[in-house]
Amino acid sequence: MEILNPYTVIIAVCIIIILSHQFNWISRLSNIPSVLLLILLGIGIRFGLDHLKIGVTEYLMDILVMIGTIGLIMIVLEAAMELELTRDKKGLITRSFLLALISLVACIALITWIFYTYLIDDFFTALLYAVPISVVSSAIVIPSVRSLIRKSKEFLIYESTFSDILGIMIFFYLLSSFEKNSAAEIILHISVNVVITIVVSVVVGYLMVILLEKLKSQVKLFLLIAVLILLYSIGKLLHFSSLIMILVFGMILNNSRLFFAGKLKSLVNLVSLKMVQNDFQILTMESAFFIRTFFFVIFGMTLDLSSLADLKTGIISLVIVAGIFLIRLITLKIFSVKRLFPELFISPRGLITILLFFSIPASNQVSDFNTGILLYIILITNIIMAISLMAKGRDREYAEKLNFDNWEDLDREIEASKKRK
Repeated sequence: MEILNPYTVIIAVCIIIILSHQFNWISRLSNIPSVLLLILLGIGIRFGLDHLKIGVTEYLMDILVMIGTIGLIMIVLEAAMELELTRDKKGLITRSFLLALISLVACIALITWIFYTYLIDDFFTALLYAVPISVVSSAIVIPSVRSLIRKSKEFLIYESTFSDILGIMIFFYLLSSFEKNSAAEIILHISVNVVITIVVSVVVGYLMVILLEKLKSQVKLFLLIAVLILLYSIGKLLHFSSLIMILVFGMILNNSRLFFAGKLKSLVNLVSLKMVQNDFQILTMESAFFIRTFFFVIFGMTLDLSSLADLKTGIISLVIVAGIFLIRLITLKIFSVKRLFPELFISPRGLITILLFFSIPASNQVSDFNTGILLYIILITNIIMAISLMAKGRDREYAEKLNFDNWEDLDREIEASKKRK
């Protein structure tokens, strides 16, 4: 019997989805990021296929790129639908945005310098390689911090979401500006691109939300996702920052009462739109889960573990990780985050890092760049996050029992209880 046939492939896909669901359950219990388990699963599958002498390597990179493009859209959409723009969250949103921006720029500067000094001769190429590693992964942070106290959880979700969005925008703006001859041309190009993209994105966002509410067909959610992917692809061909359009659409849909106020209120039925929004959010989450699952499994299958044996790779990776957490410590102090644990150690790299890394054009790729650096940084930052969350477990349980909203109140209660004893 032929081992590789449509039925065995279907069986394998189903088993991977079931295992991924179980990994999420394990992650909630142990705080071990499910991404690590998915990568290990991919590595195990690759060993199994090699043992059975089944060659699928030549197809994996093409599949990874295709899943990555769709994954990029779904992740930004999912992140946008996590952003609730309410007046009471204005300070939180502003603080998390500025912290994400400053941390991202600082990390890009540090990692670019390290790559340019020790690994890559061309400065622009070093910059392109640095951006993916500088981005905090909301795809890992959001499911990992669900059990934290509300204020800490919200801050980390907003920060990682902004880091994702800003990192993606910076990366593709760099690519679109690559052929410009001078700094003035680059600034002009980016400015015009941003203005046009924002105007088009707002118009398209409103039209898409109105269309979503007005469509009476029961089969319309995947239609909307198909239209979004189509518009994204057309925008990329025209060299626009299409992800801003995805972001704006998600924000308008998730904050419809804010965007459809006053005279615009008559354009949609807010009650009906809220119901559709809930369905769309579930679909987005399920789709993102599916894409994340197979992206990390396939990434695990493509890994060359021998790259981890290189001493220089290990040293550079450790220096970068140390720099990441030093920058994070400084920025948290700047923004007066009183409680640094576990916030300091929740800065994992993951899906966006891999997606952007594989989006580097062939003309800018460095043939002898050791991808072990990427794997080391992803593994180390995720393991550090997992350990910090596990160490925080007792305080979290105590806080939940006493109904505390932030770590500072909990600290005061713990100190008071010690004195009483």
